[in-house]
Amino acid sequence: MEIIDNRALLLKVRDPSRITSVIPKSKVLEDDGDVAKVLVNWDLEEAIVLRNLRIKDVPSPINANYKWPGLFKPFEHQKTTSSFLTMHKRGFCFNEQGTGKTASVIWAADYLLSKRIIKRILVICPLSIMDSAWRNDLFRFAMHRKVDVAYGKPEKRREIIASDAEFVVINYDGVEIVQDAIAKGGFDLIVVDEANAYKNPSTKRWKVLNNLLKANTWLWLLTGTPASQSPTDAYGLAKLVNPEGVPRFSGAFRDQVMYKVTQFKWVPKVNAEEVVHRALQPAIRFTKEQCLDLPEMTYVTRDVPLTPQQEKYYELLRKRLIVQAAGEEITTVNAAANLNKLLQLSGGAVYSDTGEVVQFDASNRLAVLREVIEESSHKVLVFVPYRHAIEVVAEDLRKHGYPTAVIHGGVSAGKRSEIFERFQTKDDLRVLVIQPQAASHGVTLHAANTIVYWSPVMSVETYLQCNARVHRAGQKNPSVVVHLQGSGVEKRMYTMLENKVDIHNRIIDLYGEILR
Repeated sequence: MEIIDNRALLLKVRDPSRITSVIPKSKVLEDDGDVAKVLVNWDLEEAIVLRNLRIKDVPSPINANYKWPGLFKPFEHQKTTSSFLTMHKRGFCFNEQGTGKTASVIWAADYLLSKRIIKRILVICPLSIMDSAWRNDLFRFAMHRKVDVAYGKPEKRREIIASDAEFVVINYDGVEIVQDAIAKGGFDLIVVDEANAYKNPSTKRWKVLNNLLKANTWLWLLTGTPASQSPTDAYGLAKLVNPEGVPRFSGAFRDQVMYKVTQFKWVPKVNAEEVVHRALQPAIRFTKEQCLDLPEMTYVTRDVPLTPQQEKYYELLRKRLIVQAAGEEITTVNAAANLNKLLQLSGGAVYSDTGEVVQFDASNRLAVLREVIEESSHKVLVFVPYRHAIEVVAEDLRKHGYPTAVIHGGVSAGKRSEIFERFQTKDDLRVLVIQPQAASHGVTLHAANTIVYWSPVMSVETYLQCNARVHRAGQKNPSVVVHLQGSGVEKRMYTMLENKVDIHNRIIDLYGEILR
């Protein structure tokens, strides 16, 4: 195969009629009876036809005639990912968290829009990344497109779906609420982010999505951790993308990949990985280790709405502080104390004036934390600034099957060393939940490459030192820092930390901003 220019390919084939019969504008230049040279238009439709004819290594024309819009230029692995997606009507993107797969999807979808192959895109994703990942990245990489987020009351969602927005972002559970409007919305590309949410075909969520898929619908499923819990998790995903590649019923697939030990215990068969690999096709995957052009550390924000209970008391506390601020001079000390109250409430547990711990519903934040851990290919550090929230986090993770240890000021030096050593060298610990001040200096924890901040810390120095636990000599993998944020005070503090603004010197100004 030879690329003549950005509009034509020269192919060498044994049977030119295979091509000329399905691509009308193709032209035979030479045919000596053994090998023929055929000139073919190089556009997306022709490229897909050639791929379907099993002609190897047909490149997507996105590589030749797309301008790659946006604030940042794509890395090579992102170009390769976009190219793959444009060539597959239905497929998987298994790129790891932190490799920039959202941008790859946006560029691929924008290219299909520009070629008029598709007209509208529906992005289905967790609530926590509708704005922080998808809306923000669509602005960065496709600012010339109309984008909206379908969230809120059903009437509002329907209005947005019926609008002229080319990209509509909606959360998993929102799809069921307005599935009738989506079905009429003209969406010919559906993108599902963190697609493990659709691994079980017996759920209403899976059935709703399956009913929305038509013969001409493009479907891209994204997840960095396919079938991470069990080989059987692959069935629901494969049934959406590659239904002919798996048995009609899930029980038959289970029998292909699992061996029944007792009435209630099943274990994976020796060839389970191969069976899963075949089922989850067509697919592309880049790990962070493969992306040599990635920065050493990337930063990700996950928006986590406060629960109704948190929202109620957050506003009550904020209003009380407004009254207090109007009646007395605010010092750095009491401003910091009051900000701490708002941060504690956002994280789910507050010290009362009598020293008791008052616990609030933090289920939204716990669910998003588990999502992040599930996406990570290596171990995870979770920094929780407030002691009373640490056990809440650790208990929830253990309940959901994540081997977890805790480090805080009350853990002895000897015990800390034992836990750190175990985390670094053994496979029986997946997560460390840490009070930042207890491990922000001198400790090497590069067995992890994902850091999660349950809440922001107050000190830039502590923040940088915590990040340095994984980002140091000996780290073999690019690292990801994830900020969980749900309240106004958290959003402002994370911005200051990322910009390396000394929060302690700005505490009065920050306090005033929060109360306005």
